[in-house]
Amino acid sequence: MLRIIMTGGGTAGHINPALAIAAKMRREDPDCEILFVGAKGRMETELVPAAGYKIETIDVRGFQRHITVKNIGRDFAAAYHAVTAGLEAGRIIKEFGPDIAIGTGGYVCGPVLRKAHKMGVPIAVHESNAYPGVTVKMLAGYADAVMIPEESARKYLPADARVTVTGNPLRADFLKYDGQTARKELGLDSRPLILSMGGSLGAERINAVMADIIIKSYRDKGFQHIHATGKRGYAAMAEKLRGNGVPLDGDGIRVRNYITDMPRCMAAADVVITRSGAMTLSELPAMGKPGILIPSPNVAENHQYYNAMALVNKGAALCIEEKDLSDLTVWRALEQMMAPGVRGKMGAAAKSLAILDADNRIYQVVMGVLDI
Repeated sequence: MLRIIMTGGGTAGHINPALAIAAKMRREDPDCEILFVGAKGRMETELVPAAGYKIETIDVRGFQRHITVKNIGRDFAAAYHAVTAGLEAGRIIKEFGPDIAIGTGGYVCGPVLRKAHKMGVPIAVHESNAYPGVTVKMLAGYADAVMIPEESARKYLPADARVTVTGNPLRADFLKYDGQTARKELGLDSRPLILSMGGSLGAERINAVMADIIIKSYRDKGFQHIHATGKRGYAAMAEKLRGNGVPLDGDGIRVRNYITDMPRCMAAADVVITRSGAMTLSELPAMGKPGILIPSPNVAENHQYYNAMALVNKGAALCIEEKDLSDLTVWRALEQMMAPGVRGKMGAAAKSLAILDADNRIYQVVMGVLDI
């Protein structure tokens, strides 16, 4: 019976790929035993059990990148926990006896995979961003396999790393919808649809700018909009739109705090305005959708900018950095995309980057490491 340790966490961008890989392994081998190892108190302690997997936790802290008096103290604590986390990881590995340990990024997977490697367990790591994180770069030098989302990520890794381009595993629903069916189900008319969002918690700047865009296009009747405000942004945006006579649900405008049917909405969209998290690299190409990407400036190593540029450099998206974000810059980008032939060309460029069999590629890499 195959025994697998999965590790990675802190954010959905690390946890969701780990869950997708685990699901693929279980589909191929229903009898395999899978144990997740996460960080105490982090998001994975909720998402992993909810998906039906066992999880053990270790106490591990991330190092601070900005030097302040407070952060120096935090880094001393992180250094202490780096040692104790290795000991905790060693206990878990010894008790579980894995055939392989697979990490998907986040600082928790560092001590787990380092200890697994020292104990003679094969290790594989999957990076979901175009710019690999610190932990993945550190592990890449001795990992038995390193899986990356697209080719441009390779140059940031050691030359002798065992790298394979696999893409990011996608939810099956992103391959289910065609645009015509999605538009019919959503009750849309023939006008172009803009889908916009700023992440699950929202983004104040994006909400403010999109409110102005929605007000303008509602008056012009040029576009339809579906916009997700995030949990914290709905009340403020609703007040602004109502104050300008714009409906929150009607006449081509739909403002929600969260989009629960993202695959359908994205399939229906003509342009997607969004942050450029890891899954953007997979979802927009899979759907063949051009994007206006607004990288978050508040992420480690500015990795969302690199994700955006991976699509921009292939002609599949436009990028507006947050310092340049305004209703004017967004409107100009929309006008550029709506010029004859541009949107279709950019959508085709996005589609050419799609990796639709990422879960199969990842499975083959893992089996190769195990020599099965």
